[in-house]
Amino acid sequence: MNTEDAAEWMKVDLHIHTLDDPKDRLDYSARELLARARRLGFSVLAITLHDKVWHDDDVFAAAQRMGILLIPAAEMRIEGADIILLNVSADDVSALETFADVRELRKRLGESLFSIAPHPFYLLGGSIGARLMEELDCFDAIEFCHFHKSIFNPNRRAVSLAAKFGKPVVATSDAHQLRAFGQHYTMLPRPTNLTPTEVFAQLRSGRIRIHSPAATFSELLSTFYFVFIKHPLRAAFVRDAV
Repeated sequence: MNTEDAAEWMKVDLHIHTLDDPKDRLDYSARELLARARRLGFSVLAITLHDKVWHDDDVFAAAQRMGILLIPAAEMRIEGADIILLNVSADDVSALETFADVRELRKRLGESLFSIAPHPFYLLGGSIGARLMEELDCFDAIEFCHFHKSIFNPNRRAVSLAAKFGKPVVATSDAHQLRAFGQHYTMLPRPTNLTPTEVFAQLRSGRIRIHSPAATFSELLSTFYFVFIKHPLRAAFVRDAV
């Protein structure tokens, strides 16, 4: 990428977790995430904790000083399926229980809200699966999940569906480990004003580049170890200590 091109486009990651997550036991803070994001040249981030909109005035102010737009967000579990909601408050999501509720929220907030279907065709977690077709109007974009290699790539189905129905595809890190942040992201043309609404307008325009390299064998092993061993043991230890 030449200098002119690099100045025009910006790195965006809209699906990240930190130690503030009420469901996942992680070991890095929002400030550590910001420091890494600044080193790697990111311009827009969303910390998407499970079923919680997290906000810390000091951290948001620190992000602003770094030139990073930090968008308040959450990864909500709705009728058994995950949905990422961007530019929302705790009050906005407090009563969400059904996709009908999501539709009402979308009607109320309009284009100031942006929603993503995360890892839709993966088997673990709250992937929405085939039901995505029924609830497609609740989503502005579809995620290209970071966890893929060679013939194992459920993202192919997501990309095909997105193309068929004119939805943008966004790559994210879904980071649960700090070192996992930075390799998987979306690139957008930098808007004149770096605001959530302007970022969402760029996403909706479809002028997007995604960066999501295939996982290495080492990364696959590390992810399996974290998901099936380290994280469950850490969560069990915390429960026992309470």
